[in-house]
Amino acid sequence: MTIDPTLEKLYSVRTAIPTFPEIFAEWERRSDAFREKNTGHLDLVYGSGPREKLDIYPARDKGASLHVFIHGGYWQAMDKRQSNFLAQGFLDAGISVAMIGYDLCPDVSLRDIVEEVRWGFSWLWQHAEEYGYDREKIQISGHSAGGHLVAMLLATDWVKYGLPKDVHPIHSAISISGLFDVSQLVQTSINIKLGLDVEEALAPSPLFMTLKNSCPLLLAVGEEESSAFHEQSDNLLVKWAGEKNLVERMTIPGCHHLSVVTELVNRESDLFKWCESHLQC
Repeated sequence: MTIDPTLEKLYSVRTAIPTFPEIFAEWERRSDAFREKNTGHLDLVYGSGPREKLDIYPARDKGASLHVFIHGGYWQAMDKRQSNFLAQGFLDAGISVAMIGYDLCPDVSLRDIVEEVRWGFSWLWQHAEEYGYDREKIQISGHSAGGHLVAMLLATDWVKYGLPKDVHPIHSAISISGLFDVSQLVQTSINIKLGLDVEEALAPSPLFMTLKNSCPLLLAVGEEESSAFHEQSDNLLVKWAGEKNLVERMTIPGCHHLSVVTELVNRESDLFKWCESHLQC
């Protein structure tokens, strides 16, 4: 595999943020503390894979809206548990939270991961009454690879996943630092575990897919992220803005690729306010 040094630099988050070990350790600490004080339904099984599990943290009031978060890690690292702390702001605002886990490359393919997350979302929609949230107000968000998976959910024909015909199950969506043209990663070290050629990378690339779910979509990127991450969102904005969705673009001041997602736990941030305001619609 040939590495393109320009693309490698643009997409190498860990090179751009040398303090990443400390950041991930802090996420772990904050998530451990969150789980100690919040009761949730943890590791609910939605599929047969070892990581095909999800967590649900119910709001105080039955029938609340649900915010669903999908973690990043270039489809080959991280876990839903490391992101649990991001639920606190939503719970404080009276919004239930779910976090979808999924298997990782190279144990499974990227196509497999997309299918897993689709079934995970379908499970959440179908179990709304059991866990006390409103299936008419399910909002999804994801960071980096999770942002890609958010877009893939918006390009899904849900009848194939057990949902009724003509149902639009996603109320609103937020992709944070998402990746929508996966072919950009083929000539980077990220692809060592993904194992994609260009054709295989284009197939699960939302930039080349048709939008199938009509709902507001926010494409957010940290101000300090590389030009590649900004271009990924800018290009999807152009592609999808003229279709069914109301697509918005937001640049988060002073944030890099990792700090940007923590704005979800800050109820005073523009990112959180967008999430909350759209669940009130």
